[in-house]
Amino acid sequence: MLRCVTRIRVKYYQYNSERNNLLKHKYCIMDKDDLKLVKVGFIGGGNMASAIGAGLIRKGILDPKNVWVSGRTDRTLGFWRELGAHATLSNGEVMENTDVIFLAVKPHMLDDAINGVKETLTRPIENKLYVSVLVGISLDCLIMKLSTIDPKPRVVRSMPNTPMMVGEGVTVYCSINTQQKDITLIDTLFSCIGISESVPEFLMNAIGGLSGSGPAYAYLVIEALADGAVKMGVPRPMATKFAAQVLVGAGKMVLETGRHPGQLKDEVCSPGGTTISGIHAMERGQVRGSMMNAVEAAVNRSNEMCTKF
Repeated sequence: MLRCVTRIRVKYYQYNSERNNLLKHKYCIMDKDDLKLVKVGFIGGGNMASAIGAGLIRKGILDPKNVWVSGRTDRTLGFWRELGAHATLSNGEVMENTDVIFLAVKPHMLDDAINGVKETLTRPIENKLYVSVLVGISLDCLIMKLSTIDPKPRVVRSMPNTPMMVGEGVTVYCSINTQQKDITLIDTLFSCIGISESVPEFLMNAIGGLSGSGPAYAYLVIEALADGAVKMGVPRPMATKFAAQVLVGAGKMVLETGRHPGQLKDEVCSPGGTTISGIHAMERGQVRGSMMNAVEAAVNRSNEMCTKF
């Protein structure tokens, strides 16, 4: 009987702080059946943790019995209990029962979360794999903080986004002190709920301003398109559904054809037609510049946050 095997080709960069350079590696095979045996923990059970955990559980990638989540209130943890995961108020309990720990608290709450681990651990931990989804916290900073609870932490810094809850996420990541099997595991998990790419750490904030914040920009565009249709008499539910599908379809056209979005846009714009009139109105409203400004502002804010940690 054939076993289901997920085969991936991974290109990743691992930062070497001693030599101040990037090491490029490749690794390729991950057994899908083995993924269900991986014990995964989440310190923090909010929106990003829910997007990752729920996406992987609902796709059958992770066994909820092997997922542990800590939160500050039972209200936060109710969602996880419905998924069949272990939910607890103890950070230490998550650390002790899992092999891969996602750090999913707010960036300014990381120190409190680590202190919570120290207060609730019942035995020493060592050489765990930590995956940070915290904006603005560097690998060096993560190593420094995690070394207070784990003398040999293996660390991945990631920038996922919330559409991974429906299997359409984008995640970029970099790592330090990791092994090839760690990167294969992380890349496989993220690739199961979207697309995943390893990048040098200096690109993390720049890409985060696009892919991390990008869903919010897209929601604004969907809402604006729907509002325009409603103004012209289209019922709201229909307008919203069609506007969302327009973005889904356009995105697939770019990804699946490999053609430049400008070329695809031009093909829709007939001379003297309705679409070019709409494009002209958008250009007068500086939509293109506003989108570029949004990415720039998000990246600048992320860079500011980096200076605080």
